[in-house]
Amino acid sequence: MALLRDPLLNKGTAFTESERAALGLRGLLPPCVLTMETQAQRVLTNLRTLPTDLQKYVALNALHDRNEALFFRIVVDNIDEIQPIIYTPTVGLACQKYGLIFQRPRGMFISSRDRGQIAELLKNWPYQAKLIVVTDGERILGLGDLGANGMGIPVGKLSLYSACAGVHPETCLPIVLDVGTNNEELLNDPYYLGLRERRLTGAAYDSFVDEFMQAARKIFPGVLIQFEDFANHSAFKLLHKYRDEACVFNDDIQGTAAVALAGLFSALRVSGGKLKDQKILFLGAGEAATGIADLVVSAMMAEGTSEKDALRRTWLVDSRGLVVGGREGLSGHKLRYAHADQPPISDFLTAIKTLKPTAIIGVAAVGGAFTPEVLKTMAELNEQPIVFALSNPTSKAECSAEDAYRYTEGRALFACGSPYDPVQLGGRSFVPRQGNNSYIFPGVGLGVIASGSKLVTDEMFMAAAHTLADCVGKEDLAQGSLYPALPRIREVSVRIAAAVADVAYQRGLADGPAPNDVKALVQSQMYEPHY
Repeated sequence: MALLRDPLLNKGTAFTESERAALGLRGLLPPCVLTMETQAQRVLTNLRTLPTDLQKYVALNALHDRNEALFFRIVVDNIDEIQPIIYTPTVGLACQKYGLIFQRPRGMFISSRDRGQIAELLKNWPYQAKLIVVTDGERILGLGDLGANGMGIPVGKLSLYSACAGVHPETCLPIVLDVGTNNEELLNDPYYLGLRERRLTGAAYDSFVDEFMQAARKIFPGVLIQFEDFANHSAFKLLHKYRDEACVFNDDIQGTAAVALAGLFSALRVSGGKLKDQKILFLGAGEAATGIADLVVSAMMAEGTSEKDALRRTWLVDSRGLVVGGREGLSGHKLRYAHADQPPISDFLTAIKTLKPTAIIGVAAVGGAFTPEVLKTMAELNEQPIVFALSNPTSKAECSAEDAYRYTEGRALFACGSPYDPVQLGGRSFVPRQGNNSYIFPGVGLGVIASGSKLVTDEMFMAAAHTLADCVGKEDLAQGSLYPALPRIREVSVRIAAAVADVAYQRGLADGPAPNDVKALVQSQMYEPHY
């Protein structure tokens, strides 16, 4: 019975007659032996009859809890169909409804009441983790503070690590640091499963996170820790505190940056320009915006421009308008982009008309912010305007794919944060693709784990961005796709992992000397979901 209850070992009706006899399973299963392929078809048949994506999420989550190999086989073979269900955009709704749809715990919940005992708690995890995705639930996607309900994000991210890059699920550990929530709705929700108290802040919060970091590295030596969906004020602080001493990265800052930079490289293959000659205006000035801006500035400098000139081509708009020098209350991560000689501008459209950007990138989670007038203005200023509406879930998208193409007369070079169907316009079929971090972080993680790198560096994310852009073919660009087709994701992840591992070996960060074939090393460590 233990085999049937362990999702890492369970094969369900696929246990053979000889296995059933040897393992004490006779009589515990129906007599018919099914192949994995038949099992997968049965799951898909049932899944496709369910009326809502949330119901499909719950069904897939239940499969994940009872049979990991079958779950990942279905995800890998049907990634276009399944990824939007197990991750964005559906995971956002799943987090909002987490207490209502909860069936079985997955990962670890470490609360502020566990201070002083975190190492002991981590010893309860039955496997040797190589990869931790951790959140405190304060900024889940564009949905805000969801507290312990944010567990859906680390679970979803790690599912993509296994499906998209073959990181073995046994080595993956999702963690929520439950430090309370300031969400009144959750505090009054009878089904909320987290601490019913206000968020821990200040020195007490810092000490709690530091205890977790020390304990995780002690119990799981060499573990890669990915910070996920922390609020801006915590995200930058934690990344800067630990990045030079531990194997950590923040996907919202660095992963988003790499995938957006790759999209810009692809767009410029169509328009023919150089990155150092672009002017980029961000709607948003948080961790995603400044993470992208920092990597873009580095990429411009790599093309030969000075840091001063690169910064002059990079602008941010936040909820108070254009970020300019002398404005009160600017936080540290915005100061680099607060241009001193530009008068204040209160709204995004006026900023476009004044600055005349070649690209606009939306990462503020303000749904519909790229209005028809914004899009038309970009089309007036540019023959082929670059328009990235990267916020998710879909309700927070700055514009739809259809609007991006319609209001620019089909000239926009468009990428999105949530999936959209192809758009028919003027006799052309446009196939928009997500600037989804799943193109980047699984490969980065695989490369770091395969090489045993001691740190995760910005150079690795730059290498990942160039590699992802190189995976985009001419046929992709011809149909308006700035990213490769999602079914190619494992091939893309291998190439990114090899590029990341190469950086680790070249910089002396890896565990041991470089192998003769880095790509073969990466592939040898990939999990394949088969019985």
